[in-house]
Amino acid sequence: MQANSINRDRINWTDFRGQVFQQAQGAQTIRDLFPAISLALALLDDHHSFYQAAGGGGLGNPRAPRCSASPVTVPVVPADVGYVRVEGFSSAVPGADREFADAIQAQIRSRDAPNLVGWIVDVRGNRGGNMWPMVAGVGAVLGDGVAGYFVPPSGAPTAWSYRAGASLNGTTEIVRTTSTYVLLTQAPRVAVLTDNFVASSGEAVVVSFRARANTRSFGATTCGQSTANAGFRLSDGATLQLTTALMADRNRTAYGGPIAPDEVLSDADVVPRAIGWLRGG
Repeated sequence: MQANSINRDRINWTDFRGQVFQQAQGAQTIRDLFPAISLALALLDDHHSFYQAAGGGGLGNPRAPRCSASPVTVPVVPADVGYVRVEGFSSAVPGADREFADAIQAQIRSRDAPNLVGWIVDVRGNRGGNMWPMVAGVGAVLGDGVAGYFVPPSGAPTAWSYRAGASLNGTTEIVRTTSTYVLLTQAPRVAVLTDNFVASSGEAVVVSFRARANTRSFGATTCGQSTANAGFRLSDGATLQLTTALMADRNRTAYGGPIAPDEVLSDADVVPRAIGWLRGG
């Protein structure tokens, strides 16, 4: 934590250790340490780090934002508007990330048409997980190139991008769709829909579309975990998912908290307004 936390430069580590070790007094097993681990996660004050136990389960962040939104109903949109929904994804099953990316791309392929005025990218309800298949799957609409950056407290930012069916972290390809799809009309107008349930990797998708040309967002402010976690394997097989960087858009505007849409709207108004804007209104 001291070497890698996003807040490493502003934490008093002597005081931090004192509080955590005091909480750990008398522990005989790793599970006995859970209250101390939970305290450490709270003291990091990043609202996003969490602990995955070796045998399953774990500890969430005690200071994670408490967010809520109405259930999302997939809307019926007119024939001149493309629609793709990007839901959350988390799986360690080999190949599941590619299957998920392929499923998003299949939505795009099925809705594409020569006469579209633009696309709705619906991220509402996306609680996060693994951003890389999300970016790879929606990439045909997003377009090739740098989509965002991970900004550490010191050192150079690392870009994330989409290129020809693949999501990349820096220059490293992370997830690639089985085939590459290219829109019939490239660089389209895009309306991004958000709500207060959008968090973590869901917010990475939102950030990916920020500062993109011909793009506007509609709905409610996101949950507020627009930061990046890195996994650190512990000696017993557990993993500390530690917040190490802020998310920033392609213009290097950094976030780190809730992301407000361009137009704040009620659930009932968000889709009609997005369609109106795509049609030039």
